[in-house]
Amino acid sequence: MPDRGGGPTGPRMRVGRPSRRVRTLLMTLGVLAVLAMVFVMFAGFWTDWLWYRSVKYSSVFTTTLWTKIGLFAVFGLLMAAAVGLNIWLAHRLRPPLSAMSLEQQSLDRYRMGITPYKKWVLLGVTALVGLIAGASASSQWRTWLTWINGVPFGQKDPQFGMDVAFYAFDLPWYRFLLGFGFAAAVLSLIAAVLTHYLYGGLRVTSPGARATAAATGHLSVLLGIFVALKAVAYWLDRYGLAVKSSDFKAAGNWTGLRYVDANAYLPAKTILFCIAVICAVLFFATLWRRTWQLPVIGFGLMVLSAILIGGLYPAIVQKFQVQPNEQAKEAPYIKKNIDATREAYGIDAAKSENYAGRGDPERKAQQREQAATAASYRLVDSNIVSPAFQQLQQERKYYQFPATLDVDRYTGPDGKPQDTVIGLRELNIKGIPKRNWINDHFTYTHGFGAIAAKGTNTITDEDQGTVGAPDFIESGLPTKGQLGTYEQRVYYGEKTEQYSIVGGPQKELDYEKNGEVTTSYKGKSGVDLSGALNRAAYAVALSEPQILYSGAIGDGSRILYNRTPKERVEAVAPWLTIDGDAYPAVVDGRIKWVVDAYTTTNGYPYASRTTLGDTTADSLTDSQRAVVAQQNQVNYIRNSVKATVDAYDGTVNLYQWDTEDPVLKTWMKAFPDTVKPKGEIGPDLLAHLRYPQDMFKVQRELLTRYHVTDPDQFYTGSDAWQVPNDPTQKDGSAVPPYYLSLKMPGEQEQKFSLTTTFTPSGRPNLGAFMAVDADANSENYGSIRLLRVTSTVQGPSQVQSELNSVPEVATFVRDLRGTDSEIDYGNLLTVPLDGGFLYVEPVYARGGAANYPLLKKVAVSYGGKPVFKDSLDEALNAVFGVEGAEPPATPQPPSEPGDDTTPQPPATGTAALEQAIADAQKAYEAGQEALQKNDWTAYGKAQAELQAALDRAAAAQSQGASGSSSRKPEG
Repeated sequence: MPDRGGGPTGPRMRVGRPSRRVRTLLMTLGVLAVLAMVFVMFAGFWTDWLWYRSVKYSSVFTTTLWTKIGLFAVFGLLMAAAVGLNIWLAHRLRPPLSAMSLEQQSLDRYRMGITPYKKWVLLGVTALVGLIAGASASSQWRTWLTWINGVPFGQKDPQFGMDVAFYAFDLPWYRFLLGFGFAAAVLSLIAAVLTHYLYGGLRVTSPGARATAAATGHLSVLLGIFVALKAVAYWLDRYGLAVKSSDFKAAGNWTGLRYVDANAYLPAKTILFCIAVICAVLFFATLWRRTWQLPVIGFGLMVLSAILIGGLYPAIVQKFQVQPNEQAKEAPYIKKNIDATREAYGIDAAKSENYAGRGDPERKAQQREQAATAASYRLVDSNIVSPAFQQLQQERKYYQFPATLDVDRYTGPDGKPQDTVIGLRELNIKGIPKRNWINDHFTYTHGFGAIAAKGTNTITDEDQGTVGAPDFIESGLPTKGQLGTYEQRVYYGEKTEQYSIVGGPQKELDYEKNGEVTTSYKGKSGVDLSGALNRAAYAVALSEPQILYSGAIGDGSRILYNRTPKERVEAVAPWLTIDGDAYPAVVDGRIKWVVDAYTTTNGYPYASRTTLGDTTADSLTDSQRAVVAQQNQVNYIRNSVKATVDAYDGTVNLYQWDTEDPVLKTWMKAFPDTVKPKGEIGPDLLAHLRYPQDMFKVQRELLTRYHVTDPDQFYTGSDAWQVPNDPTQKDGSAVPPYYLSLKMPGEQEQKFSLTTTFTPSGRPNLGAFMAVDADANSENYGSIRLLRVTSTVQGPSQVQSELNSVPEVATFVRDLRGTDSEIDYGNLLTVPLDGGFLYVEPVYARGGAANYPLLKKVAVSYGGKPVFKDSLDEALNAVFGVEGAEPPATPQPPSEPGDDTTPQPPATGTAALEQAIADAQKAYEAGQEALQKNDWTAYGKAQAELQAALDRAAAAQSQGASGSSSRKPEG
């Protein structure tokens, strides 16, 4: 046959087909791609397992893993079985012959197309819905573990008399089951409808009945199951009212029943439950009656009842019964909310007492005496002095300190605990002189040493160092001082976020007394990289192929990662909420990171919820100090666990702190042997434990409203407080709480405390002062005291404004600007003193030759009198009016003629003027010399001497002029 232009024929038709070699190659590549994908997934699983095994918390990994697998399998299979069974049943109940209509003729094509693949379609659909349902269920592993291991609270809710554990542990699981049931019913109903329609059981346009009897019965049962589940939902909604959140204008964020809930919604839910049960029975009865009439009427009645009873009736009750007398109607429910909220946040035992806020002006001498011991005034502000630590103790560019240092207590030379500012010299990967993979991950692997300074004072003697700099009690590289001998290498820290490979052929940079040396890690932490499988897994997991073939890795090589304290604690205890501020402590010859951890729930009945991320934010919050929350909205919190992370080998220990917390007991049942008993906390570690900041912030936020226990007063909001803004910042952020050793009214000794202030809502004056005993060794640890100010007293922002208006401050700022320096205000400390409040604020200068903050002045205010002096003693003397006091003159015996001790009259006239001018010139030169040295103490002294000399010169000149004018002419 001649070629008619139809293209090549015969053998030429196979030119475009790939050869067997190509097909084999493509198949091989496909298999390799699948294997690569599988290995990538395996690498993530395998490295996680290796890490948990290395930290000796493999039980956490396996418990979590098997729980997720179990939930995935059970609920995935249940969903697949439910949907698959209903598809199979709908197909089996199909009519034998379909009416020959246009509708059925068009469906025939789909039926014929599906028929050869019916089993595969069924398997595909069921597998898809099973995978989705299983993945959703596996995310509920926390809900399952708390339900199966739940421990009673021993407290009942005031409405239903159910134990709190029902709302915290049981109700969330029941709601999940209910949601899963709804999803299974709806998906099964959709699948059954589509199958019945495809095979003629349901007809839309065909003549005759719209549904066969079999299809009617099948779908009726599914609808009956759906309505029955709705009945269960109505019943659970009754209990859900106790943990329901709503916006209540009298209380803001509200949790629990109000009048309309108890008297309208609660009966409505009960009525709707009964209607839904009847409606479900009517649907099931369709199996025998074969008619939709009664079920449809019942379903319509249920929908109408939901609108009228569940929506309209409560609105009528709220409008005509509650609003005309809302305060009286809501009072019993407000009281329940107050009691539950105070209990859930641990503020029910807070002691509130009235405090005048104004000291007796006639007791200045006694107040000055009390001020000396009222507090251990922490002038070295941990929020300010980090640059000073950096400049004076960094030693190498590849080391760093956190922006905000920590406050702790260490025993001083006198054997008494002293407030101490401490920070670790951690590795700064960005400061490495030459950046490459070996340096970043093999050579520079750890920080070195803890640097600590006295919190109460700074250097005052030039011979000891720069005046105004921190007075270090532990310093140097390697460090030495009061902390004794300890392991100084810091492999795990807040700034250590990169992985390091240690212990192998490649040596690490280190330090000894004689200077820089090399070392090899001797700790037991990390994962072994000597095997090919582990190296390949980490090469994939970290996207770093050099791990697979680098010669720097060999026998003994171990990889360290997940190196921040918060990461490690969160990983080994994923059921805890982690405090935003881990702090270091030198304990038993090791540096230990102390991490406070919380157990939380959002299912405490009647307790109002709070958002952790917002409540714990203040002027110091950053990404490093942010709270790590499992659930951001909570209405119950306990500091139930104290955790430690060893800075050298990364060992994580969890200690039970709150032995009564039912949430912790529940998790300890779920993860046995992961939390150690409280009795295993050693005395050295116990001395460094403290009340956590984030817990305190949550409690103080709740106490702005819940310090009021009277429902009527709570409703009016007449005594509401607010957390003031930080007066030293301009961004409007909340003032941070401060650790401070102080005496509260009526106490004889200073206690390490965490303190804050409140102002009345919308007002700047002081409303209250709050302190909690933060010493873990104290019998009253955690006890909260509130001083309610009964008179109008200046608040923090007003005190700061008044201090800024002191003339000496303006002069100080002007002089600083002349030397290209800046001023930094430290923490404004508030200390109760003799019925009033003493405010103390350190003032730092930054700039000039020493580009780090130096303590130069101390501002003090008491009773509305602000002063600005060179030292705390001078400021306290000035504010209480005792500065410059001289001892009374002692009578002298009359002198004999020629006695050398005869007092000489002071110089007058021209001689006095010349002497004063000479003194002024000398003081001016001394001041200029002090400016060049940035010695502000000497500069202030010179300025005072200059002013005194000028005053004497003016007086001498005035006296001379007066004397000449009053001299009478002779004769």
